Amino acid sequence: IVQLLESGGGSVQAGGSLRLSCAASGYRYITNYLAWFRQRPGNEREVVAAILHRGGLTYYTDSVKGRFTISQDDAKTTVYLAMETLTPEDTAMYYCAAGVAGSDDWNDPRNYEYWGQGTQVTVSS
Repeated sequence: IVQLLESGGGSVQAGGSLRLSCAASGYRYITNYLAWFRQRPGNEREVVAAILHRGGLTYYTDSVKGRFTISQDDAKTTVYLAMETLTPEDTAMYYCAAGVAGSDDWNDPRNYEYWGQGTQVTVSS
């Protein structure tokens, strides 16, 4: 059974930082990507970052490049999203996801079968 449990969300002022964590289990032999998605009110769910968990390659959506970092611990039990220089536009529910994708469609939510329950990030101006 794949289980993904996010934590670390909260409220922060613009310019601040947060680190999200996702405790992940059961995913290693049936998926190849772990990713963070977010959904802002009234918007569709969008990818933020992904990591090829067997090789460590990382991918980012343009709006977060240079500000967000996705990583895994050595035991591959936790995936992190370190977020810096946050802006109110980063306010969203953030979801951890696991799935099977290729290097050209890592950002397609349809490739992610397993999802956590989400953690809220609120950035005030």
